[in-house]
Amino acid sequence: KETPTSYHLAVVVDDALQGVTDVVRGQDLFWSTSVHRLLQQLLGLPPPVYRHHRLIRDAAGQKLSKSTEATGLRELRAGGATPAEIRRRVGLA
Repeated sequence: KETPTSYHLAVVVDDALQGVTDVVRGQDLFWSTSVHRLLQQLLGLPPPVYRHHRLIRDAAGQKLSKSTEATGLRELRAGGATPAEIRRRVGLA
């Protein structure tokens, strides 16, 4: 993860080995997708379909992500967040 080149290569190969067909990620990773698509093409790997959503933020405005150990979807739902609220937070409502 600390070396971007190996990170991008690992993501692309891992997705292909797992048969990933769809990737949903935050808008902050939009530019990484072009690197991943290039690597997929160069390595002859099938590209998944990508969807980038607006970042989901907490009450303080910080993005929710695994890297910040933020609350996940399961915890949001257990805490009472409705599907409509979650859709609103990602810009789908």
